[in-house]
Amino acid sequence: DHVFIRDEAGHGDPRPEPRPTQSVQSQALHYRNRERFATIKSASLVTRQIHEHEQENELREQMSGYKRMRRQHQKQLIALENKLKAEMDEHRLKLQKEVETHANNSSIELEKLAKKQVATIEKEAKVAAADEKKFQQQILAQQKKDLTTFLESQKKQYKICKEKIKEEMNEDHSTPKKEKQERISKHKENLQHTQAEEEAHLLTQQRLYYDKNCRFFKRKIMIKRHEVEQQNIREELNKKRTQKEMEHAMLIRHDESTRELEYRQLHTLQKLRMDLIRLQHQTELENQLEYNKRRERELHRKHVMELRQQPKNLKAMEMQIKKQFQDTCKVQTKQYKALKNHQLEVTPKNEHKTILKTLKDEQTRKLAILAEQYEQSINEMMASQALRLDEAQEAECQALRLQLQQEMELLNAYQSKIKMQTEAQHERELQKLEQRVSLRRAHLEQKIEEELAALQKERSERIKYLLERQEREIETFDMESLRMGFGNLVTLDFPKEDYR
Repeated sequence: DHVFIRDEAGHGDPRPEPRPTQSVQSQALHYRNRERFATIKSASLVTRQIHEHEQENELREQMSGYKRMRRQHQKQLIALENKLKAEMDEHRLKLQKEVETHANNSSIELEKLAKKQVATIEKEAKVAAADEKKFQQQILAQQKKDLTTFLESQKKQYKICKEKIKEEMNEDHSTPKKEKQERISKHKENLQHTQAEEEAHLLTQQRLYYDKNCRFFKRKIMIKRHEVEQQNIREELNKKRTQKEMEHAMLIRHDESTRELEYRQLHTLQKLRMDLIRLQHQTELENQLEYNKRRERELHRKHVMELRQQPKNLKAMEMQIKKQFQDTCKVQTKQYKALKNHQLEVTPKNEHKTILKTLKDEQTRKLAILAEQYEQSINEMMASQALRLDEAQEAECQALRLQLQQEMELLNAYQSKIKMQTEAQHERELQKLEQRVSLRRAHLEQKIEEELAALQKERSERIKYLLERQEREIETFDMESLRMGFGNLVTLDFPKEDYR
C-alpha cells in the first residue's frame, strides 16, 4: 500500500523510486502518470527526500559554522593587531612626550643657569667696581694723610731752619743788617724751593703708586672675572653633560621598555594565532569524525536496505528461473508430443501401448532430472547472491574505511603542514624582531657615543677658546701696563712705602 501526499510547492523531485522488474511499458505508463500527477509523491519518497534534505542542511550548517568560525578568527586576529598597534602608538607617544618634556626642562634649566650666571657676573662687576672705588679711596686717603704729615713736617723743618738761620745771623755782628736780610731771604727761598721739589716728588711718587696699584687691582679683578667665566662655562658644560647623560639613560630605558612591549605583543599575537589554529584543527577533526560517522551510517543504512531488498530480488530471480523451467518443460512436452506422434506413425499399432509407456517414463524421468537441476540452480543462485551481497558489502565497508582513513591522514598531514608553517612564520617573526631590536639598540648606542663625543669636543673647544681669549686679554693688559711703565704686576703687593 502507498500513501500519497500533495507537494505544496509543486517543485518536488519528479524522479520515481527505482523498480528492478519494471518493464518499458510500465515505465512509460509511470512517466505518463507522473506528468499527470506531478505534485503527488509517495510517503517513502518524501521520507527519503526529508532525510537527504536534513543531511544537506547538516552539511551546509557544518560548513557555514566552519566558515563563520574562520571569519571570527580572522576578526579576532585583526582586532588584536589593531589593539596592539594602538597600544604601541600610545606607548611611543608617551615616550615622545617624555623626551620633549626632558628637552624643554633642560632648555629651561640652561636658561635659568645662563640668567643666574649673568646676574652673578653683573653682581661681581658691581662688587668689583665698589671694591676698586673703595681701594682707590683708601689709597687716596692714605696719600692725603701722608701728604698732610709731610707738609706739617716741612713746616716744622722750615720753621726750625728759619730760626736757626736767624740765630746764626744774630750771632754774626760783622755782617750788615741789609746783607743779613738778603741772606735770610735767600735761605728761605732755597728752603722753599727744596721743599717744593720734595713735595712735587712726593706727589709724583704718590701718583705713580696710585696708578700702579690701581692697575694691579684692575688686573686682579680681571683674573677674578676670568675665574668666574671659567667656573660658569664649566658649570654650563657640566650641566649639559648631566642633562645629556640623563637623556641617554632615558632613551636606553625607553628602548628597553619598547623591546619588552614588542616581545610581549608578539608573544600575545602568536599565542592567539596558535590557539585559533588549534581550535580550527580541533573543529576540522570533529567535523571529519562526524563526517566519517555519517558516511558509515549511510553505508550501514544502504546495506540494511539491500538486505531488506534482497528477498524481493531473490524471489524475482527464482520466479525467472521457474519461468525458464516452465518454458523448458513446455518445449520438452511439445518435443515429446512430436516424438510420440512420429513413433506412433512408424510403429505397429499393437506396440503403441508399450511405446507410449516408454516415452511417458522417459519424459517423466527427464522432467524430474530437469526439475532437480533447476531446483539446484535456484539454491546455488540464492547462496551465490547472499554470498555476493556479503562480499560486496564487506568490500564497500573496506573501501569506505580505507577512504576515510586516507582522508583522515590527509587532514592530519594538512594540519601538521599548517602548524609547521605557522611555527616557521613565528620563528621568522621572532628573528625579524630580534634583528630590528638589535639594530635599533646599535643605532642608539652609536648615537649616544657620537653625542658624547660631540659634547666633549664642544667642551674642549669652548674651554680652549675661553682660555685663549683670556690669555690674550691678560697679555694685552700686561703689554699695555709695560708701555705705561708699570713693569711686572704679577708679583706686586701693597707695601706701605715711604713716598718721600
